[in-house]
Amino acid sequence: MRRDYRRRIDVNVEELDRVIDETEKGPLSEADRQKLKTTLHALVESLERRRNNEKTNAVLGDQNTPAPAEEAQPEESESKPAGHGRNGANAFRGAEKIKIAHANLQSGNRCPDCGRGNVYEQKEPKVLVRIVGQAPLAATVYELERLRCNACGQVFTAQEPEEVGSEKYDETAAAMIAQLKYGSGVPFHRLEQLEEMLGIPLPAATQWEVVEEAAEIMKPARDELIRQAAQGEVLHNDDTSMRVLRLAREPSDDRTGVFTSNILAITAATHKIALYFTGRQHAGENMADVLKQRAQELPSPIQMCDALSRNTPKAFGMEILLANCMAHGRRQFVEIAPNFPDECRYVLESLGEVYRNDAMAREQSHSAEDRLRLHQKQSGPVMEQLHAWLEAQFAEKRTEPNSGLGKAITYLLRHWKGLTAFLRHAGSPLDNNICEQALKRAVLHRKNALFYKTLNGAQVGDLFMSLIHTCRLCDANSFDYLTELQKHAGELAARPAEWMPWNYRETLGQQ
Repeated sequence: MRRDYRRRIDVNVEELDRVIDETEKGPLSEADRQKLKTTLHALVESLERRRNNEKTNAVLGDQNTPAPAEEAQPEESESKPAGHGRNGANAFRGAEKIKIAHANLQSGNRCPDCGRGNVYEQKEPKVLVRIVGQAPLAATVYELERLRCNACGQVFTAQEPEEVGSEKYDETAAAMIAQLKYGSGVPFHRLEQLEEMLGIPLPAATQWEVVEEAAEIMKPARDELIRQAAQGEVLHNDDTSMRVLRLAREPSDDRTGVFTSNILAITAATHKIALYFTGRQHAGENMADVLKQRAQELPSPIQMCDALSRNTPKAFGMEILLANCMAHGRRQFVEIAPNFPDECRYVLESLGEVYRNDAMAREQSHSAEDRLRLHQKQSGPVMEQLHAWLEAQFAEKRTEPNSGLGKAITYLLRHWKGLTAFLRHAGSPLDNNICEQALKRAVLHRKNALFYKTLNGAQVGDLFMSLIHTCRLCDANSFDYLTELQKHAGELAARPAEWMPWNYRETLGQQ
């Protein structure tokens, strides 16, 4: 539906009152009529509920929804009542747990109330959750007493506590600064202001020195992540724009853009690895650099990306099974749905069947091969019928190729082989959404910090984003992980494969 854009007219409430009062004397003038009409439409548009998702019902409405006059009275719901919305004790995975024994009773003691039975420990204890506030980085000042001899002048100083350590900023300080900066998007200067208000001076320059030193220690972990990602069965990739203020370029380099690429690998052990690379290279070039470490005996990996040519490695000696993002193709029809509702509904509902089949395979924990057979049996006929319908739109001249619908259809037909890779290759995903979600880490940094100052700063940020987001994908505590990597720098450098987010706790348990 084409929107009728109207010329902007500045009005105020007094002027609208005057226009309405004029109706008592006679018909409105053309100028007043247009002014009142424009104001009314502006009010309606401001009150219009905006669509906040791309689901088919949200885009085109539910055809099965009855009219208000025909709506039946709601029946009593037999579903489970809504919860209270609070987090239970099990949700606090990072909380310190303290067991408190009963002061007077032990399991097996005689009941002090009735005196006839014995008391026994219950399976589930009563739990209390108490949350305290504290500064992101706290400081402790140790005042060591000093004594001086009035005869010889010798000064005797109290012994330092063993837990003090030799460094002013310990491993947890570096881990917290990195977590806030590269995991939560808190710029150095904002953290500096917060800590200053809490009485802890922490200059932005000092924060950078701390995380830069920690990054040097953690490089073996990042390099091992790259090596293991190269062996992945499925690799997603995409990029987003980024700014690096001081980026030296070769004289022959005519590129002007800077990008942060994300490569998200899923390995045979179902580990998910997120890698970030910032610089002049596109996502496809960074993908090629990662795959140089792939073992030659492994089969060809599946690459999932959108249809931009820069996402695919160029002049690469390894065969890659290319799969294109169905969500990108679907979005083409979401954007034009108001203008072509019937045609877009058919396409969106057809793709919706494919996604429902994929959800079914996920709920039933199908293997990659079982999932492939399910899609071939149930999604294959749907996609064949959709392909025939798309071709018929042009062959039978139902759709103008240069229209919005024509361009959306052309996109699907042009990339049909990549969009239907899930019907040929076991494990091929439907879309690249998981990679786009991972890229939001870089977008959050760009939104809050605006830029990296140097390429070295960008590489430090890429390292921490890679470690932190991989921890998130593996359901590991990223703060604890960054802390332990620093505490065991020697072991990390010698055996980095034992210090991955998914196995470092086991390694610690063996020491």
